[in-house]
Amino acid sequence: MAEWLREVSVGDWYESAGERFEIVGVDAKTEIVLVQYYDGALDEYDFDSWAELEARPCAPPEDLRGALDAEREDFGLEERVAASDESSDPVGWLESHGL
Repeated sequence: MAEWLREVSVGDWYESAGERFEIVGVDAKTEIVLVQYYDGALDEYDFDSWAELEARPCAPPEDLRGALDAEREDFGLEERVAASDESSDPVGWLESHGL
């Protein structure tokens, strides 16, 4: 087994050529490393290609919505309005409604 393989784990983030990706699978039997880029694209590298890639560990992105390719509006959610008296006192609201 390749020595570098001991350092690669599913869930680790790497960067190569300015692109970040996450390891989503490692198959030692078929000698394949499966990755998912931030935008959701999937790719695989055989062990030789992985070594040539010279990928370096990096921190995961702060916003992991890249793979979802969706915005808040896509879910039909409206921006939250300023808190009203009812939302600032949920217990009082429940009591006033007999709940």
